[in-house]
Amino acid sequence: MAADTTTAAELTQEQVQAILVQPLETASVFLAAGPRIFDTDGSPVRVPKLTSMTTPSWHGENELIDEVDAGFGEITLLPSTLKSVKSLTRFSNELARQSVVALEAALRDRMVRDVASQIDQAFLTGDGGTPSGTEPEGIVNWTGTQELTGVGVIALDDLHDAVGLAMGSNADAERMRWLMPSRDFVNLRKIKDLQDRYQLQPDPTREGAFQLLGLPVTITNRLPIDGGAGSDESEIVLADFSQIAVARDLSPSVKILDQTFGDYDQQAIRVVARYDVASLNPAAVVMLRGITG
Repeated sequence: MAADTTTAAELTQEQVQAILVQPLETASVFLAAGPRIFDTDGSPVRVPKLTSMTTPSWHGENELIDEVDAGFGEITLLPSTLKSVKSLTRFSNELARQSVVALEAALRDRMVRDVASQIDQAFLTGDGGTPSGTEPEGIVNWTGTQELTGVGVIALDDLHDAVGLAMGSNADAERMRWLMPSRDFVNLRKIKDLQDRYQLQPDPTREGAFQLLGLPVTITNRLPIDGGAGSDESEIVLADFSQIAVARDLSPSVKILDQTFGDYDQQAIRVVARYDVASLNPAAVVMLRGITG
């Protein structure tokens, strides 16, 4: 009998979306923050952007109008050298038959967790891999971002300064979001006035929804608090995620391997996914660096 989409081991696109892609957007703090996602068949993605525009001038009646020159550039995502996130989970046929839990669901959750973890690690703190360009570069290492360095003990004024820098770079206040370690968020929540009153009050009507200066907060401990060199310094990110581009290869492979490990009477599930990230406007990302506990 000829193989079809109901019997082939390779999962169909709809199943891949349900099993991997959709849960991944929720599990990954970076993807859930709302960047612009560009879907592709795996080929490189070129995203054009307007880099400059000359200033228009005033003109009187019947005067020649000056031409306004526009400069364009582009960013390239998913270059051919970029690696994929890959995961392989093996399990015995006995386990598949005798498991008291839904084995497929358990493995699916594990795969989503693994892939989301790798994507967040790369998108937040990745160094581009070795050689450079084989992995995504993380937001804390982007060039052209604005910085507040040597912050020390975090204060509310530091947050106001960051918002001011972002607004000065044409960031969309409706799409800006904080990314910070839990330690720094807790320290901000502890700030009190001279009458020993907390300055930040939680909203009792929104469970688990945190905001600072009216902007949503994503708490992630994938932003390190050791400065990468054994110190206690950390970093906070304020970014307009509408100006961050994520390229997603829409052909992630989720394959059931029921013969490869037949000598061991085992099956396996293999996952391959490919993502890349870059900023359309690096100045719309503000880094607060050198924050101490």
